[in-house]
Amino acid sequence: MQNNFIVLGISCFYHDSSAVIVKNGEILTALQEERFTRKKFDNNFPFFSINECLKQNNFTISEIDSICFYEDPDLKLDRIIKTESRFSSENLIQKFKKIKNWYQNKNTLEEIIKSNYPSFNGEIIYFKHHFSHAASAFYPSPFKSAAILNIDGVGEWSTSSIGIGNENNIDLLYEEKYPNSSGLLYSAFTQFCGFKVLSGEYKLMGLAPYGNPWYVELIKDNIVEIMQDGSINLNQLYFNYTKGNTMISDKFSDLFEIKQRFVEGKVEEKYMDIASSIQKVLEEIVINKVNHSLKITNEENLCMAGGVALNCVVNEKISKIIDIDKIWIQPAAGDSGGALGAALAGFYFHNEKSTYRKLNSNLQKGSYLGTKYQNDEIKKILDNLNFKYQYFSIEERNNIISKDLIDQKIIALFKGKMEFGPRALGSRSIIADPRGKDMQKKMNLKIKFRESFRPFAPAVLEDYCNDWFELNKKSPFMLFTSKIKKNKLKKINLENYKGFEKLDVEKSEIPAVTHVDFSARLQTVSKDDNYEFYDIIKKFYEKTNIPILINTSFNVRGEPIVNSPLDALQCFVNTNIDVLVLENYIIYKKDQNNALLKSNLNNIKPD
Repeated sequence: MQNNFIVLGISCFYHDSSAVIVKNGEILTALQEERFTRKKFDNNFPFFSINECLKQNNFTISEIDSICFYEDPDLKLDRIIKTESRFSSENLIQKFKKIKNWYQNKNTLEEIIKSNYPSFNGEIIYFKHHFSHAASAFYPSPFKSAAILNIDGVGEWSTSSIGIGNENNIDLLYEEKYPNSSGLLYSAFTQFCGFKVLSGEYKLMGLAPYGNPWYVELIKDNIVEIMQDGSINLNQLYFNYTKGNTMISDKFSDLFEIKQRFVEGKVEEKYMDIASSIQKVLEEIVINKVNHSLKITNEENLCMAGGVALNCVVNEKISKIIDIDKIWIQPAAGDSGGALGAALAGFYFHNEKSTYRKLNSNLQKGSYLGTKYQNDEIKKILDNLNFKYQYFSIEERNNIISKDLIDQKIIALFKGKMEFGPRALGSRSIIADPRGKDMQKKMNLKIKFRESFRPFAPAVLEDYCNDWFELNKKSPFMLFTSKIKKNKLKKINLENYKGFEKLDVEKSEIPAVTHVDFSARLQTVSKDDNYEFYDIIKKFYEKTNIPILINTSFNVRGEPIVNSPLDALQCFVNTNIDVLVLENYIIYKKDQNNALLKSNLNNIKPD
């Protein structure tokens, strides 16, 4: 191995572009393009992320030994051509234009690199989409060997795959191919229930507990055939994704005897029941895939990636058949994580025999892999924009935050390195007291500007997790749900309530983070992963005997998580957040000039 072998991983052109720097097998920086462009799930070439990755590590592009792309463009083009030929009802001219546009816009990686980074002298390597997922799941895991299961919408042809990882090596053993896709099945129901495909799937998951799974057999009898090994056959009469720009055909409405819900339309109980039903169907499919993965690999450990691996309700079901200590899921399981997998795959591709893969529980570094700002940078921005603020030591700051939380203030945290992946884990978070029964609705409607039914996650001190939740293991990335302990629940019968009536029922001692099925998508917080966030929760616990805070991402609906201090200030000004913490600075909404608050900070660029 070279003394300093540096790899740049890239994902782009489909969903959630990102860039990752790996040096000698260590993940240094991982960034999503959306955080810079403020365009959610931005799929463009990640110029900003690449440049920031280089800047954060004081590298030049000429020092990069290899650029690795997360999928094979030629193989993907092969699927597009064959799909258009077989399924599309468009005329030949339309088909040709579609194929030509894809080729020109998305098969030009080398040309982009050559024209924008002329001093790059390394090689460019392409890995298959599901191999990149597999690498993102296995290489940062603490396991010497493991089964690897990837489930998403579609890569080039693969929609799910099973592999095995051992030491530095990964072998893919099986793949399920397009158009049969568990991810696209779930996305189809996401669209039918009125949410946006590729971003609204977690809303469908959150809606499911409000309903009853009356339609499971109807779905299995008409839409999807599930095999014992988890593979599926989709009845394409119900779908349109192979030949059009929508996911579903009119047969969906005919089958369920209800029209597709429009975005922002009323969420009728029937949509809740449909959401509940497809969630159960997905659970059956994934459990079958997990069992088959462990069987054909003869492994005890399991690594997972792909967008479906972000379904934390499914993951909780998996933890019933395999101990959670033996499961490792990539926190950035979607396409952003593909860049990470490609970078790691590229490193081991070059250094397979000469490098021993380090094994520990924190190769992912808590997923705190993004940008970080210094206090002097922040002070300059605050002064230029005439904000009133106070500076505190970390100890003083955390004590003040804990008191403000008890006073029912909603606080935005901007500190340390930004998280990589869709979850805020205490660095770019909005936090609040979980004890108020109206806090969930208040934060959804007045802070996040999103649907009132959406649940919030509890961040709990790792040492006290099992006092409050049935889970007695670590869950640092919000990838598992867990039931709340019975001794913490209120004595109520939710069967007396229907649909969103359940929202207004106080279900536990921490109602703001208790979902309607008495579960929570929890984050366990340790001193080692994020001491400052741990200390804030600890100080709140010392004052209240509650070792838990509400933790949600620092953004509003439709926008990415904040990246820069200016992003944070804009979100602070435009919402009902009471307090903003920028590293050691605390900014109170009540102390600010009204004219400044009304300015929205739009188009303002500090010197």
